[in-house]
Amino acid sequence: MKHIIGGNLPAQLPQSKTVCVDEDCAGQRLDNFLLHQLKGVPKTHVYRIIRSGEVRVNKGRASADTRVATGDLVRLPPLRLSERAAEKAESMRAQGAVAGGYVPARDFPVLFEDDSFLAIDKPAGVAVHGGSGVSFGVIEQLRMARPQARFLELVHRLDRETSGILLVAKKRSALKNLQDQFRERETGKTYLALVSGHWPTNKKVLDKPLLKYLLPAAQPGGAEERRVKVATREQEGAMSALTLVKVRASNLPAPGAAAVVRPYSLLEVTIKTGRTHQIRVHLAAEGMPIVGDDKYGNFDLNRELARASGASGLKRMFLHAWSFQCNHPVSGERIALRAELPPDLSAFLRAALPAAPQ
Repeated sequence: MKHIIGGNLPAQLPQSKTVCVDEDCAGQRLDNFLLHQLKGVPKTHVYRIIRSGEVRVNKGRASADTRVATGDLVRLPPLRLSERAAEKAESMRAQGAVAGGYVPARDFPVLFEDDSFLAIDKPAGVAVHGGSGVSFGVIEQLRMARPQARFLELVHRLDRETSGILLVAKKRSALKNLQDQFRERETGKTYLALVSGHWPTNKKVLDKPLLKYLLPAAQPGGAEERRVKVATREQEGAMSALTLVKVRASNLPAPGAAAVVRPYSLLEVTIKTGRTHQIRVHLAAEGMPIVGDDKYGNFDLNRELARASGASGLKRMFLHAWSFQCNHPVSGERIALRAELPPDLSAFLRAALPAAPQ
């Protein structure tokens, strides 16, 4: 594809330009397509030119959620920004600031990369994409850090507070292939989760449907909060969810030994379905929530651990996307990836379960 605008924000694009969509960009929403084409232009401005009809797809008006197709001709209107505004935007990007819709460039630790896709080690506390009160996420920051990349799209999702392996496709064909593998359960996806309690070693399969619902807003005028709960198979909207659990380590005392002060179990959790909050809800439903989980967890324990100092303290959820396997979208070769525990979780685990493998 011919790139009309590169990574530097121009002070003025004096005339309209037309871009032809190629197969790597086919299927993208129009707003995402434009944000990639107009790197550095504020999101608010991009949505404004879409709403006003200044952006045309095949000479017709289009909405932000329109999916572009191979061969579509997308008209970009003249964009006029003062030299002062352009200089200010460039300065803000150089400082990594976010204002008026600008996104800071950020690269993440890379576990694997080739021409088809890359796998990164996502830190906790970073959303995978903007939206729902989040101005930007991993994918937006990656696109800013890699202005030469023609295509970058999330293959799957991770919760904001979950760390670990996240896949990003670099080609449309790779995106479709990898998502098909997820859908057909051809991937292997295992998490490490620390729960409060001693998990029964013979309890290996959790097969309980899940149902999404909304909590009322905490304050008048606030937004409702998305939650998930275990449901019956007959309930409308319930979705099947299958989770496999293996005990990796526990501080369960030997027979006759004194009870431990606080019971913990480190679990290897493999999901066969990718439902929202699946691991968190399934483990909590068994009476052993993930330590640090602020939605489904033991809130008294969470507060106590958050106040503790040093390695005995934990200020976030102990859930980490640890291991992943898939077939390479081009060669078909089986790829196995591993993201070791981040320092904060590793330190807490050594304090809570000294004998646990890292």
